[in-house]
Amino acid sequence: MHTEEISGLVVDSALKVHSALGPGLLESAYRACLAHESEMRGLDVSQEKALPIRYEGADISVGYRIDLLLNQKVIVKLKAVERLLPIHTGQVLSYLKLSGCKLGFLINFNVLHLKDGIKRVVNGL
Repeated sequence: MHTEEISGLVVDSALKVHSALGPGLLESAYRACLAHESEMRGLDVSQEKALPIRYEGADISVGYRIDLLLNQKVIVKLKAVERLLPIHTGQVLSYLKLSGCKLGFLINFNVLHLKDGIKRVVNGL
C-alpha cells in the first residue's frame, strides 16, 4: 500500500473515531480506537512501538514510543490537549528522522472539529 493511500485511511479513520467519541477522553482511548479502526480498514498497526536512538553505531533504548506505526511507513502521534504546540510537531519530526519514515500525523482529539486537530508532518530526509 502506498503512503498516500495509508494517509487517506488514517484521516478517515481518525474522523470516524472522533465522530463516535468526541473530545475529552484520554489519549490511550483514542489510540486503541484508532488502531482498531485502522486494522478494520486493512492496515498493519503497531501500538506503542519502541523507537531506539542510533548513536555511534549502537541502538540505545531510551523509552521513546511511537503511538501508532501503520504499515511500517506512517507514524501517528496522538494528543488530547487544549492546543498543539510547536514542540509536538518537533516530536513527530524527530520520530520520523529516527525511524526513517517520511510521513507522520499529529492528531489532537481534544477539539470540536477534528479537521482543526490534524497536522501532517513530512520528513524531507
